[in-house]
Amino acid sequence: MGCLVSTPKDSGGNRRRPGSIGEVSVYVPGLRIPKPVDFAQSLGDYLSKSIVERLSALRTRVVVMASQEGPTISRTKRKSATQHGGSTLADLQQALEDYLPVLLGLVKDGSHLQYKVQFVWVNQEDDAEETAMSNAWYEVLSVLHLMATLLLSQANLLLLPRTSTDGYQPKVSEESRRASVDIFLKAAGYLDCAVRNVLPQFSAELRRNLPVDLAEGVLRALCLQALGQSVDIQLGMAIDSTKATLAVKRRLACEMVKYWQQAQDNTMNLPLANGWGEKHRLYVKWKYVEAKAAAYYYHGMILDEGNTEKSHGMAVSALQAADEYFKESKKLCEAFNAATPLSRNPPLWGTMKYLSEKIPKDTSSKVRINRDLYTYERIMETAPTLPDFALALKPDEYQLPPVDPSWRSENMNGVHTGANHVKG
Repeated sequence: MGCLVSTPKDSGGNRRRPGSIGEVSVYVPGLRIPKPVDFAQSLGDYLSKSIVERLSALRTRVVVMASQEGPTISRTKRKSATQHGGSTLADLQQALEDYLPVLLGLVKDGSHLQYKVQFVWVNQEDDAEETAMSNAWYEVLSVLHLMATLLLSQANLLLLPRTSTDGYQPKVSEESRRASVDIFLKAAGYLDCAVRNVLPQFSAELRRNLPVDLAEGVLRALCLQALGQSVDIQLGMAIDSTKATLAVKRRLACEMVKYWQQAQDNTMNLPLANGWGEKHRLYVKWKYVEAKAAAYYYHGMILDEGNTEKSHGMAVSALQAADEYFKESKKLCEAFNAATPLSRNPPLWGTMKYLSEKIPKDTSSKVRINRDLYTYERIMETAPTLPDFALALKPDEYQLPPVDPSWRSENMNGVHTGANHVKG
C-alpha cells in the first residue's frame, strides 16, 4: 500500500540547485526538502485536534527551515561556517529530532494511519524532481536521510582548513578532526538504521519506486563513506603521531580502501547521472583511488624494510602503483570539482597533504630503473596484493525513538493504542 507520485524533472522550479558549492572536504548530497502537507484534512476524522496540531506545527517548522536554509547549507562559506551555518544545521537537526517521535505514532503497531497522508519531498539525486508517497514510513526514511545529510554538512564545515592563529598555512585542528569522527559515526548510525529498520517496512514494489536519493545502495554508500572518511581522519592523526608505526598506518589505509570499495560497489548499478548524483559517483571513485594510493604507499614502505631482493622488488612495484593511483586520483578530483554543481578543493591537509609530498619523492628514490619501460598496465599487473584487514569501525548504534507520549490517549476508529514503542 502507499500511493506513489513522481514529478518529472522539467515540471517546475521546486528543485533549486546552486551553480557552485565552494570548498568540499566531505561530499554532501543536496538536501531533500519536504513540501507542506495538510494533516487536518487527512487525519482530522481519526485523531484529536491536539495531536493533529502538534504534527502540523512540528512538520511546518521543518518545512520552513529546510526550505529557507537548504540551498544555502550546500554552499560552504568559511565566515559563516560556525556563526550561521553551524547553528542553522543544529537548529534544523533539532527540529527533525523533535518531529520524529510524534511522526512515529502514525506507524506504530501497523496503524492504518500510515497510509492516510501523502508526503511530498523534493529530490536532488533522482531524475524526478519530487516524489510523493501516501506512506508514513517514506516520511520516516526521508527524515533519517535528512538528519544524516545535515551531519555530513556539519562534518564538512569542521574539516575546512582555517588560518591558524600562529600565522602558518590553514589547517584543521585536532579538536575538529576528533569531533568530525564522532559526527561521521553518528551519521552512519542514522543511515544504518534506515537500511535495517525502515526499508524493510516497504514492499518490494514501493522500494523500487523510491527516489534514487533513498535507494538502499545510496544509503549504504553514504554510510560507508562516513566510515571511510572517519578512517581517513584517523590515518591523518596517525601520520602526525610519532608513536604510530608503519604497520598501523598501512592497516588504516587498507581499511579505508575497503570502505570506499564497498561504497563504490553499492552505487555501481544505480542511475546516478543527474547533477548531484553524478557528482556523488565521481566523489566515491576519487576517494577510492586516493585510498589505494595511500595503501600501496604504506605497503611499499613496509616491504622495503625487508632485506631480500624479492621484497625490494615488491616494494618498488607497490610504490609505482601508489604513484599511478595518486596521479589518477588528481584527475578524478578535477572531474569531481568540474561536475555541476561546481566545487573546489580546500588547501591540502591531513593524509593527502603528507602523501602528496611523500609518494612522488619516495617512488622516484626507490625506482632506480628506467621508468619509461613500465606502462600503467604493467605496473598494475605487478603490484603486490594489499593485505586484507577486518574493518574495525562500525556505525553508532541508533534505534528509532519511542513514540511520543502524546499518542497514549489517542483512540483511532475506536481502537485504543497504548503501545509506546515502534518495533524495529
